[in-house]
Amino acid sequence: MYKSVTEIHQKLEGVEELGGKANRTSFWSVVILIIALDIVFSFDSVLTAVGLVSFHEFGYAGAMAIMVTAVVISIMIMLLFSGAISKFVNGHPTIQILGLSFLILIGVMLLVEAAHLSNISIFGTIVGLIPKGYIYFAIAFSLLVEFINMRMRKKSDGINKK
Repeated sequence: MYKSVTEIHQKLEGVEELGGKANRTSFWSVVILIIALDIVFSFDSVLTAVGLVSFHEFGYAGAMAIMVTAVVISIMIMLLFSGAISKFVNGHPTIQILGLSFLILIGVMLLVEAAHLSNISIFGTIVGLIPKGYIYFAIAFSLLVEFINMRMRKKSDGINKK
């Protein structure tokens, strides 16, 4: 959530320097960031998979091998498509902001879910669970609106060029 908020701030404020140093990232630092984020986002899925896997059927080592293989394959797929996705996202700044906003939304949802599972009470009210359907609908609706906007901008640019 912190990284998303700082990225949005940098994009909106046009901040190019942090702490006096130019904000330059190398290819390998981006690759490492992608791998780290994939591992962080895969952690939830791995925990779910651990809960669903029958260790009697595969044995602990077999189940763990399947899960590790799945995470490694997902990282390879992300690296394979990262160039095309990066090109698309960098060509559409509103998609960047939307993606960063989704990360904040998911982060808040995870915090609320953790508070709910911990039975945390705020101002005398126990924190409730946010149905994931609400989150998925908000993300899908936002993407639909943005793709409509992109299409309208493309048509408008075509008319203006004539």
